[in-house]
Amino acid sequence: MPIRLLALDLDGTLLNSRGQVSERNRNALKQARERGVRVAIVTGRRFRDARPTALELGLDVPVIAHNGALTKHARTLETVAVLPLPLIAARSALEVGRAAGADALLSDDHEGLGVLVYDHLSGDNQAVHLYVNWARRIHGENGEEAVRQVASLEEFLDHEPVHLAFSGGCAKMKALENVLIEELGTTVKIFSTTYRNKDFTLLDIVHPKASKGVGVAAAAAELGVLREEVMAVGDNLNDLEMLHYAGTGVVMENAEASLHEIEGLYATGTNDEDGVALAIERFILHSTETAGTINS
Repeated sequence: MPIRLLALDLDGTLLNSRGQVSERNRNALKQARERGVRVAIVTGRRFRDARPTALELGLDVPVIAHNGALTKHARTLETVAVLPLPLIAARSALEVGRAAGADALLSDDHEGLGVLVYDHLSGDNQAVHLYVNWARRIHGENGEEAVRQVASLEEFLDHEPVHLAFSGGCAKMKALENVLIEELGTTVKIFSTTYRNKDFTLLDIVHPKASKGVGVAAAAAELGVLREEVMAVGDNLNDLEMLHYAGTGVVMENAEASLHEIEGLYATGTNDEDGVALAIERFILHSTETAGTINS
């Protein structure tokens, strides 16, 4: 069957190390769309942080953000689906994280562009300082609206947020993940995004039914696309459910090592070697089948 829906992770996948979409990736996407393939961004990023790329590429499939907890149109801001983190679970997770000395980041405002909320960042957690500064910088004059510091997350948290995140060194975050699983069980879902070369792990805590795989499956159903007609490309542990769901799952060469050990997934180049374009060329552009038209 031809590929009719292409689901792409952003960081470490579609975006190179400079945070850009390469010319070859851009051209491959253009050619794929000309063949009738619909393209969806599927990311652990907040919607606000993923939206610029969707607008830049002119994508009309809703952005699947926050690891599947929020699906939203980039242009109109129409919310297609949202699975907010239950308040009791969010408060419990925050308490566990605080006890472990982890820095907490809260994603809020699913009805609008979204806002990143925090109260305190550890002086030695350089990675999270860089992330918060980046989150302000990429939104230019709207940076102060994109990131908000409050006196206390515990006091701010009187409603269901989109998701809660903790960040820090790999070993520390793995230990925290184990405690969160033990304490919270199935009341939440935890996604770990690990960058071992930077000794940095991001733990995203979302609604127990949220995942990239669920988000892609919902998008495919809305578009009338069969599972076998979906291709997904990713590089990290939070991409697993999406890669397993897709009829064609592709892993970047720069991916977390354990992903390369999974049977049934294909390999492509790194994000700095136009790995997405290589996969598109192999499975879509050089295929003898065409996708045809999908009704939106």
